[in-house]
Amino acid sequence: MTGSCRCGATAVEASAPPVLTAACHCRGCQKMSASAFSLTAMFPAEAFRVVQGDPVVGGAKGAELAHYCCPECQTWMFTRITGVEEFVNVRPTMFEDTSWFRPFIETWTAAKHPFVQVTAEHSFEHFPTMEEFGGLLAAYAAKG
Repeated sequence: MTGSCRCGATAVEASAPPVLTAACHCRGCQKMSASAFSLTAMFPAEAFRVVQGDPVVGGAKGAELAHYCCPECQTWMFTRITGVEEFVNVRPTMFEDTSWFRPFIETWTAAKHPFVQVTAEHSFEHFPTMEEFGGLLAAYAAKG
């Protein structure tokens, strides 16, 4: 899959399917996306690469995670979580073809706006626990 930021200056590609998809309703994602929630497709790190441009850290940056944005248009493109080097959380709307995307889980429903309805198969008031996470990865993989 190939895609780019809004202005096209930064381009990305994924050479494998995602291992999990999600909608996050946390206040941070609401503010970063200027919307009711953000969308995420979690890819194996070795299957994701920037093929054009040089993204900059913007939005949230610190000890826990870093959001990467196009330096030209400031589009929030992907997130790397500290200590989780095996995955990259990519905004699926960056890809040219988004027809495959559907959130499998939704997180932080405790902060969800009352008018929002997401058709995810699994919902979590906050984030799933590490014990739940392994089962979610397996269930998503089983769906093909």
